[in-house]
Amino acid sequence: MNSQNSFVNWFRGSSPYIHAHRNKTFVISFGGEAVLADDFDHHVHDFALLSSLGIRLVLVHGIRPQIDQRLTKLNSPALFHRHLRITDDLALQCVKEAAGLVRVEIEALLSMGLANSPMAGSGLKVASGNFVIAKPMGVIDGVDYCHTGEVRRVDSAAIHQQLDQNNIVLISPIGYSPSGEIFNLSAEQVATAVSIALKAEKLILLTEQTCCNPDDGEQIRQMTTNEADAFLQEYRDIEDTISLPLKAAIQSCRCGIERAHLLNRTINGALLLELFSRDGIGTLISSTPFEELRPATLNDIGGILELIKPLEQQGILAKRSREKIEMEIADYIIIERDGLIIGCTALHPNIQSRFGAIACLAVHPDYQGAARGDRLLNYVYRKAGQLALKKLFVLSTQTMHWFIERGFVSSDINSLPDPLKALYNPERNSKILFKDI
Repeated sequence: MNSQNSFVNWFRGSSPYIHAHRNKTFVISFGGEAVLADDFDHHVHDFALLSSLGIRLVLVHGIRPQIDQRLTKLNSPALFHRHLRITDDLALQCVKEAAGLVRVEIEALLSMGLANSPMAGSGLKVASGNFVIAKPMGVIDGVDYCHTGEVRRVDSAAIHQQLDQNNIVLISPIGYSPSGEIFNLSAEQVATAVSIALKAEKLILLTEQTCCNPDDGEQIRQMTTNEADAFLQEYRDIEDTISLPLKAAIQSCRCGIERAHLLNRTINGALLLELFSRDGIGTLISSTPFEELRPATLNDIGGILELIKPLEQQGILAKRSREKIEMEIADYIIIERDGLIIGCTALHPNIQSRFGAIACLAVHPDYQGAARGDRLLNYVYRKAGQLALKKLFVLSTQTMHWFIERGFVSSDINSLPDPLKALYNPERNSKILFKDI
């Protein structure tokens, strides 16, 4: 029964995302390593599932290891400069062979012949073509890149035409010049250029590893483009498997893409977990903070009232008028997630007596369980420290243990400073807690 309830709750929780993603254009980039992996068919099944849910899907695949394999068989070294392959005549032949083989393999997996798969008989159609017009990289630092190119233009109208016909568009990292030349391109650059040209809602980059902080190994869940830029500046030696996707994400977001996602492709179902669960599983890059903890402004009053109203009705919070919140707005701290206020609290300081009262701590029920209450409380501690406060008080009717678990101590009304004692409402019979800081 628990597993049934979990499934029902998950499915209900995913429904807003299913609705939001329908008819949206997503560009998904993945390297040649993903194509060689034993579990690549799982990704193909997920691509097919996304398409069946009405998502307009553009897939951009890489071929770097496939090219290297062919060069190794020919006893020819793989040459790189500034993280880009130098594509001589022999390497170009390997590029054409690798691109053709990988494209055919992916098309086959996406075809109706997906036996014993969740999408068997779904009748998916795949479209490929010369959608990318390229130009030569030329000579940089005295190095001739030969047949390595960069994107000059993307035929977005042709891609949209295929997407309008409910086709999945598959793009190889190869570009063509108006004179018929063929150029080897970076898959990340192609995915970036395609997402920008299509004005896609998302660019999703399937990476070989999780994006983590090199100092502590903790996963980075979200960054703004400025934060990601600073991250790359600080950690210049970070591996290409993270730096190249990060650069692609930064460029795409700065050119109008709302969200870019870095997902570890080795995690089973990473695409589904990222796109259809509330907190996702990857690293989100956006131009503006997706979730931001900040001081409240007058524009936030409506959102604060909407958040705390159900808690006031349940008697968890004391009722506050719009006028009272407006007068004390400088004391409020909020968590805003994609335009929605999902958490708030207030620190009412008494500078003269060096104490503060914590009030109105609330987290939206859909966003509980992710330590957001602790984030708000830690912000209060920092603010109290800046104000040189020595003691914090909180009055609570139903959340005493949450505060006690965080170091607060139960007390009685006699411990309250006179200004708080005058405001104490005996009818609520709130428990009194304090903490020295």
